[in-house]
Amino acid sequence: MSKPISIALLAAGIILVAYGVGASNSAGSGVSRALTGAPTSKTLWLLVGGGVAALVGLVGVLRGSKSA
Repeated sequence: MSKPISIALLAAGIILVAYGVGASNSAGSGVSRALTGAPTSKTLWLLVGGGVAALVGLVGVLRGSKSA
């Protein structure tokens, strides 16, 4: 994976996690947590998707691009 793509994935992952944290503190997520014991599915997707994207981007940045 090229370094610019890795950096973009890392940045997008961090942004998605930030939105997920914001969504988890929202009123709708609070109501969902109170009724079901779990946050909304949107919040979970933002947190999980952002975490995976950030992890893949971080691995790509640390590994660097391989030259043939």
